[in-house]
Amino acid sequence: MKNFSAILFISLLLINVKLIGQNATAEERIIKVNYNKTAGKLNTMFKECIGAGRANEGLRSDWQQQLAMTKKECDFKYIRMHGLLSDDMAVYREDSKGNPEYNYQYIDALYDFILSIKMKPFVELGFMPSALASGKETIFWWKGNVTPPKDYKKWEDLIRNLTQHFKERYGDEEVKTWYFEVWNEPNLSPGFWTGTQDEYFKLYDYAARGIKSVNPAYKVGGPATAGAAWVPETIEFCTKNNVPLDFISTHTYGVKQGFLDEFGTSGTILNKDESSISGDVINSRKQIANSAKPNLELHYTEWSTSYTPADPVHDSYHSAAYILQKLKQVGNAANSMSYWVFTDIFEEAGPRFTPFHGGFGLLNTQGIKKPAYFSYSFLNKLGETELQNKDTSSWATKNSKGNVQVLLWDFTNTHPGDSMNNQTYYIKDLPSKSKGIVKVEVDGLQKGNYILEIYKIGYKTNDAYADYLAMGKPSQLSKQQVETIKKKNNGALITSEKVTIDSKGTFNKNIKINENDVFLLNLVKQ
Repeated sequence: MKNFSAILFISLLLINVKLIGQNATAEERIIKVNYNKTAGKLNTMFKECIGAGRANEGLRSDWQQQLAMTKKECDFKYIRMHGLLSDDMAVYREDSKGNPEYNYQYIDALYDFILSIKMKPFVELGFMPSALASGKETIFWWKGNVTPPKDYKKWEDLIRNLTQHFKERYGDEEVKTWYFEVWNEPNLSPGFWTGTQDEYFKLYDYAARGIKSVNPAYKVGGPATAGAAWVPETIEFCTKNNVPLDFISTHTYGVKQGFLDEFGTSGTILNKDESSISGDVINSRKQIANSAKPNLELHYTEWSTSYTPADPVHDSYHSAAYILQKLKQVGNAANSMSYWVFTDIFEEAGPRFTPFHGGFGLLNTQGIKKPAYFSYSFLNKLGETELQNKDTSSWATKNSKGNVQVLLWDFTNTHPGDSMNNQTYYIKDLPSKSKGIVKVEVDGLQKGNYILEIYKIGYKTNDAYADYLAMGKPSQLSKQQVETIKKKNNGALITSEKVTIDSKGTFNKNIKINENDVFLLNLVKQ
């Protein structure tokens, strides 16, 4: 993950956010690019990291099978999850005299698997082992302890010992590529942290020193806050106290209010603000640029349409275009945007009882691919070189084989607003309305024969929830029903056709597009 100087990008990004949604009317929308006019290497921050629920879930065979498939098709580089130090990972206890005892067998099994599929851990250090905790307050069904340590020196020793273990098991050069993030959303109190901001900074200080004592080159950061909070404060604390800080991490979600609702009972509303998500990211980058550490990496280690794992917008086809729109708006402001999460094997509220319940995942519990999944698998089909492109809701790329890819979408927020919650709106059958024609023109192509491949996400196309709805929303899916939905929603080509490019070197295609449709055009040189 490269550092970006950032300051140069801020004004451009702010302009970009304002322009989103200000394209010409849909009937006049034109995407015009030239094969020979490039914008440099494609920024792949969208696939640098992906989230997962908690570490212990990663010991399940179905979780591992789903992650291996997701890696293969979406190519995420890092994975971040809660609960690495929680009691169900059996990491820490004390003997009768209060001496620490460490055990990393479960972590080893998990990390060995992650590395075996060519991914890396984005190490979230939390929650507190109960034997080291100062209190009994916990969060979630699986009871992650959210209290400060009873002894900060023992906390530092645990982090140092764990980091040393990683060094011995995986090697210095490997661990240098990892990221160590201290805690999760400590600004949500009560919730994820019973202490104060000062106590979090103390927790961070001890953890950072423990990591750096093993190798100063290892990367540590935070504050992993909800709502893009505490960024200037964290930098100021670390600067004043000479505490190591290699990156900033924080979170943002696309609903109007609130931060934590594991059961979805409060009700959420998808934000109509065009700068939702992206505005937070760009502002965080600006805060870093204006700080004493202007070159810090910025990692959004959680983001999504909604912060509750009981929000049907996660299952809806609307999410596919939303994801692409927000990633496009963010541009170069973040080093990574880690979507929360890759699978509905996610038990903050306990094991879920229905196959589609608004879970965070790109995949449901049975491994059915949701529309959101295909946003990432389509992004992964883009070429390595970006083409210059003035359209604000598309990417155009080329690869070394001479092929051209155009990923385009319409994002229309059809949510009625404050009169209805997501939990009521997105469970409905929601047909999409026409947005007219998108004219795609690619100039500068070599003369010859090509195959045009077209992929799509939209209403009833790679829209697993629509098929589940048509089945009558059964509380359980049979094996045959699962296979039927998977077969219909597999991301396969919707059409392919032969194309001949003459000496003028121009390709033209008109695409009929509806609200929240996503199209990937791949022009393959023969």
